[in-house]
Amino acid sequence: MSSNYLNFRNSVPWVILLLEALFLIYYFFLFSTLDGLDLLRSSYPEFQDVNHMVIFGFGFFLVVLRRYGFSSTGFNLLIIVLGVQCSVLVEDLLVFFHLEANEGVPKSIAKALISMTAVVISTGAVLGKTNLVQLIVMTLVELIVFRVSRRINRRYLQVGDHLSLMHVHLFGTYFGLAVASCFPEPSPRLDKNRSTPKSDLFSVLGSVFLWVFWPSFNSLLAQSRRIAVLNTYFALAVSAVTAFMLSALTSKDGKFRMTHIHGAALAGGVTVSFTAEMIGHPWIAMILGLLGSAITILGSHCLQRCLNPPLKIHDTSGVHFTFGLPAVLGALAQVVLLVIREWTNSSSLDYLVLLHIGAFCQTISLALITGFITGFILNTRPLKIIPVSKYFEDQFYWE
Repeated sequence: MSSNYLNFRNSVPWVILLLEALFLIYYFFLFSTLDGLDLLRSSYPEFQDVNHMVIFGFGFFLVVLRRYGFSSTGFNLLIIVLGVQCSVLVEDLLVFFHLEANEGVPKSIAKALISMTAVVISTGAVLGKTNLVQLIVMTLVELIVFRVSRRINRRYLQVGDHLSLMHVHLFGTYFGLAVASCFPEPSPRLDKNRSTPKSDLFSVLGSVFLWVFWPSFNSLLAQSRRIAVLNTYFALAVSAVTAFMLSALTSKDGKFRMTHIHGAALAGGVTVSFTAEMIGHPWIAMILGLLGSAITILGSHCLQRCLNPPLKIHDTSGVHFTFGLPAVLGALAQVVLLVIREWTNSSSLDYLVLLHIGAFCQTISLALITGFITGFILNTRPLKIIPVSKYFEDQFYWE
């Protein structure tokens, strides 16, 4: 192992210590008082569900590579706890400069946890190809840019706070794909770039955690919380059933494929994230769950074989068809439901539709542009240490 990499690895604890020291200094001198604790008492169960979902769910969900399990779960925990502190810091700075209203620390932490979903989704696209410092840099940049994207949607495109936060799936997917396109493709003969029955089992365990807690994720900050929970559950149930059905139909031998169940069972929750509290009839949520699961399984065939090779994008965990395509479907469904609901108010209908389509396009565009820039930065000589031949290995960081 080269001395260059050894020096780099030994510097990682100091990078983490420096970041934590900056957080501590800020919280000591400038952090506001612990207000909003009454809100925490009423919403703590949902808050805890989202915390379990992000830590346990995504931690196991990303264990898809046979020799990268320690890094998938360990690095996921590290970037989440660093990212939540950074997100709360940014939120408090905006309050300090009177750019945002003070909604209390519990709600700020809840938003930070949901925002971290974008980072975890992006991590899935570059899983096994980035070192720890690259992941930390990507986390900090993505959180700040996602905050900028949300502010544009809220202030200039008049998108609600909860709805702008649900753009997290779109932003995380396309930011991660843009970063992944800047990394060299691993060799198809690289034996480490595959799963095993054991890693698939852990990954599906993560999917089960995500499936169970996804209603709390979609309803944590919603106005009509009960409606959001019910619609999300119906969509998830139908997407899981559809995943099993389509998995058997698309396999040559009629057997189920764990990779299909792994992603498509969650598609309903992603699809209804934009519309969970505005759907008045459960059958609409069920149809969205069915379509989300179908687009995930069918999209995996088309994208992996037709789109990814010419674009030179290696999506390690398949986040494009697991989160990206269902999120696109959900955003379009939100516009359609908005048209149906505001049909009688024709004077402002065109304006509202234009604003929501603009928010959708702005989110994806900003994610792609900043993702390309971030990927270029991560591939500069000071940060890029791991060669392509050493992708997907735990041994650099773990005993």
